[in-house]
Amino acid sequence: MSRDIQLKERWEQLVQLLSDQFSQGEDLDLDAIIYLIGVQELGKVHQEFKKDEKLNLMHIAICRLLEPYGYYEFEFFDKDGWPHYKVKEQLPALKAGEQSVLMKEAIVNYFLEREVIS
Repeated sequence: MSRDIQLKERWEQLVQLLSDQFSQGEDLDLDAIIYLIGVQELGKVHQEFKKDEKLNLMHIAICRLLEPYGYYEFEFFDKDGWPHYKVKEQLPALKAGEQSVLMKEAIVNYFLEREVIS
């Protein structure tokens, strides 16, 4: 099976699984899944967040997702328990479609590592 087909199938499986669990039947989009990962990484799953905190959660998720690719490196947790990352390598200039594929691949790998999907 080609890598693209496998990624597509795993992505669809993951979207279905997360949508069933977190949204009443509507498919979650890429941003919503990134947000969920940020909440998971922060570890405060039952807390309500302000708009700027939601953006910070998405940033945490993106850093964590792209860490295995060598773009970010975890530095420390601040006094409030928020993780901080430093840039190791600038992301290459990617077209919107390429960015989407990279993030989907990173998200699928994140959930494969946690054995949420196979």
